[in-house]
This record gives sequence, C-alpha cells and structure tokens, in this order.
Amino acid sequence: MNEVYEFLKKCGSYSLATMDGDQPRVRLFGTVDIFEGKLFVQTSKTKNVSKQIQSNPKVEICAYSEGKWLRIAGKLIRDDRIEAKKHMLDSYPNLKSMYSAEDDKTEVLYFVDATATFSSFTGAPRVIKF
Repeated sequence: MNEVYEFLKKCGSYSLATMDGDQPRVRLFGTVDIFEGKLFVQTSKTKNVSKQIQSNPKVEICAYSEGKWLRIAGKLIRDDRIEAKKHMLDSYPNLKSMYSAEDDKTEVLYFVDATATFSSFTGAPRVIKF
C-alpha cells in the first residue's frame, strides 16, 4: 500500500470515478493519506461526489506518471473521527482555509477490498491488494 500512496503523491492529482445512478462521473482529486494502515482520500460532504460514494461506495482511481499508470478499484468508507480528518488536513495544510477537522463538512474516506494495478507498455501488470 505504501507504493500505491507514493505513486499517487508523485502524480499530484488523479482521476476518481463514481456512479451517479447509471451515469459514470469522473473528477480530479489531489489528496491521499495513510492513517492507521489505511489509504485515505478527502472531499467535502457537500459535494455530489460524496453523495455518490455514500449511495454506491465502489469507486476507481486512475493515475499516470512517467510512463506508468495505476488503477485502484475498491470501496470507500467514511471515517468521521476528528483524528482521521486532522491527519489528512495536517498533510495538506492548504486545505485548512476551507476545511476543519471539527466541522461536519470535511469528509475523509478509506479504501477497503482494494485492488491496485500498476501497468506500463513495457512490462506485465503488477497487482497489490489491500
């Protein structure tokens, strides 16, 4: 999982796909964190992406860097603990102007049943499950 985290950090941004009824939705994300051995992302409970994840927690991420790409398929689970939110916001201090660990707007979510696949045009895909 650390390799997945490091790759996403290196990318800076990645695409996250959700389902909105029968319509896929894709948007850019830029947050990733490891807290208590779990891979986390962050958004706002006020955004449509949050509502989509709560309705259907199955998501996919796709990221690309230096001729390699990473796909992560899994479920995202909300963690409303202040400690989890604080850890994320401490990793991204620029978000503190919009979010607080104590507010009810900040949402951090962690992956379960995740499969990460590293791919390139020059090698066989490599899979990591977490």
